[in-house]
Amino acid sequence: MPFAIHPATSERFDDVALLLAPRNPDSPTCWCLTYRLPPKENQALTARERPEKVRELCSGHIPPGILAYDGADVVGWCGVAPRSDLHAFTHGTRIPRVDDLPVWTVWCFRVRGGHRGRGVAQALLGGAVEHARHSGAPAIEGYPVDNRGARVNATMAYVGTRSLFENAGFTKAADTGSVSDGFPRVLMRLALEQY
Repeated sequence: MPFAIHPATSERFDDVALLLAPRNPDSPTCWCLTYRLPPKENQALTARERPEKVRELCSGHIPPGILAYDGADVVGWCGVAPRSDLHAFTHGTRIPRVDDLPVWTVWCFRVRGGHRGRGVAQALLGGAVEHARHSGAPAIEGYPVDNRGARVNATMAYVGTRSLFENAGFTKAADTGSVSDGFPRVLMRLALEQY
């Protein structure tokens, strides 16, 4: 693998910010919090409070994601955590719960401009699988678009594609009620150990 993968710990917060922060610090960008927080809490955070919330998460027991590096340069981000930590997936109705396993979830990919098309997202997904496995997860899920090879708008491609997940060994476990960029999203899962 040409990219090194590391957890998004507090020591790497500046690299997280490089990937998630908007150009305008007063812009209320997601900061990969939309799926994690209850809607009222998420909407109440100001643009200046959002990075501090992510900094707090990076200091926690379970980092909020992983980072990909090409040498010393950070080139990608992937949100990965226990599904139970993500409000949208524990309380929402569009992404089904397949069973009661304490699965982990991959919900966001971000690749820096100039580094796309080089396999960064694939490396991030592989790193997410290893991070979840090392943390004792019995399985890992993602909810990518089933675009069947059609082009996906770069802004909406953050959820990944079905083929990205299939190339990493995931299989379709369920349909979802969610759509992104006009494409249906599917629940893809990979078993990590016997539970």
